[in-house]
Amino acid sequence: MYTSEERNRLRDALVEAARSDERVTGAALTGSAALDAEDAWSDIDLAFAVSGDPAPVLADFTARMHRDHGAVHHMDVVFERTVFRVFLLANTLQVDLAFWPEADFGATTPKFRLLFGTAREREPARPPDARRLIDLAWLHALHVRSSLERGRGWQAEYMVGRVREYALALACLRHGVPAVEGRGLDQLPAAVLAPFSETLVGSLGDVGRAFRAVIELLIGEIGHVDAELASRLAPLLRELC
Repeated sequence: MYTSEERNRLRDALVEAARSDERVTGAALTGSAALDAEDAWSDIDLAFAVSGDPAPVLADFTARMHRDHGAVHHMDVVFERTVFRVFLLANTLQVDLAFWPEADFGATTPKFRLLFGTAREREPARPPDARRLIDLAWLHALHVRSSLERGRGWQAEYMVGRVREYALALACLRHGVPAVEGRGLDQLPAAVLAPFSETLVGSLGDVGRAFRAVIELLIGEIGHVDAELASRLAPLLRELC
């Protein structure tokens, strides 16, 4: 396990490496550190603006992480033209380094604090679309029913979890908290979260009960978005159970 001091020293070293690299024209804190909300379990999140071809810069920082900072593995997440390279260190610290084309570098969420360089004006990231979440929820609910009828208990359990995920995301949108990756779930009111405990599957023999519970909560969340749609879908969703 890493300490906060070790994490801060490494972050400072990476920012200094970026400052001294003429190909890096800007850097920003992202994640919880940008909001002064770090705790003992927070990782390192940095964004770098890169002029020209980002591939050599990405390669050099990757070599530095493995050679000097104890990285044992890394993976990439690509969004538009930005590469987020995520490193796993030997002390279990996660380090996320985002390499942005210079023209795209700027805040899309409040979790962005400029350290040096110039940030461009960007459109804020949009939350998930409620209608899309509803559609994904009923689609996965159909697969719960077919999985159960086919005797595929594990697949049914997985699909129940997806229906719960979309229903909870709808609740997050309704309460104005982050609705992706479970980030806002623990900010939901206790009265909203408590019924969802009934949607957890205790065993494969428990899938049907959990499915019935999540369908009722899903219908309620659809009703908050579109009461007429909820009234049309409710009989069909209940029939699946």
